[in-house]
Amino acid sequence: MPSSAAPAIRRTDPVASSHAAVHHHAWQARIDWDQAMVRTKVSTQAQLTISSKTYSAWSLRGWLLCRLAGLEVQEKAVPNDAGNRAELLLLSPSVLVPRLTHGEISVWDTLAIAEYLNETFPEAHMLPAAKVARAHCRSISGEIHSGFTNLRSALPMNLKVVHESFPIFSGAKPDIERIETIWQDCLSRYGGPFLFGEAPTIADAMYAPVTRRFITYAVPMSDASKAYCATIDAWAPMQEWLAGALAEPEEMEELEVEF
Repeated sequence: MPSSAAPAIRRTDPVASSHAAVHHHAWQARIDWDQAMVRTKVSTQAQLTISSKTYSAWSLRGWLLCRLAGLEVQEKAVPNDAGNRAELLLLSPSVLVPRLTHGEISVWDTLAIAEYLNETFPEAHMLPAAKVARAHCRSISGEIHSGFTNLRSALPMNLKVVHESFPIFSGAKPDIERIETIWQDCLSRYGGPFLFGEAPTIADAMYAPVTRRFITYAVPMSDASKAYCATIDAWAPMQEWLAGALAEPEEMEELEVEF
C-alpha cells in the first residue's frame, strides 16, 4: 500500500517574522504620531493674549507667528483701562503681551513664541531649510527684536493712518537705512518675494510691523523695499489683522512707545 504523505509543516523564519513585526509597529507608530499631531493642532486649546490691533506691533508679531505655524488661536485682549495703559507705557512685564497659552504651556516674548511654535509644528517650516539661511533668519529676527529704538519711538505703529508726508526724526534715519540694507540683502540673496524666498518665515512676521510703519509715515524707500512692503501688505494673515484693526473701536489712546 502506498504510504500516505505526511502533512507539510509550514515553518516560519523567526528572524523575518521579527523584522516584519518591528516594521509594522514602526509604521503604526508613525501613523499614530501623525494623527496625534493633527489632534493636538486642532483640539488643544490655544489662546493668544494681545493688546490693540491698531497700535501693538508686538501683538501683531505674535499673532502672525501663530498663523505662520498654522495654529488657530482664541484671541484674548488685554482690558483697555487706565491701569493697563500705564503698565504698557512703563513696559511692565506684568502685562506679558503677547502671550501664547497652548494647553498647559504658557510662553511669552515674540522670539520665545517663535521658537516654541517652530519646535511644536516643524511641518510649518517657519525657518528656512538651509542651515546658513536659518542662522541668517534668526540673526535678523533677533536684531529687530532688540534694536531700532529710535525708529520705534519716532514712528509708532498706527494702522488707521496713512500720511502723505511726515517729518522723520534724524535719529531714526540710521535705523531706516539698516532695515533697508537687511531687506535688500535678503531679497537679492534668496530671490524674494519674502525675505527668505517664496514662502514667509519668522523674519517676515518680525518685520511686518516695520513695513506698516514705512507705509503709514511715507518713508522714502528703494523700489525693492517698496515691493517687499507690498508683499507683506498683500499677505493674507496681514490683511486679516488689518481688517481687525480697522474694526477696532476708537477707545485706546495712541501710545508714544511700542508695546
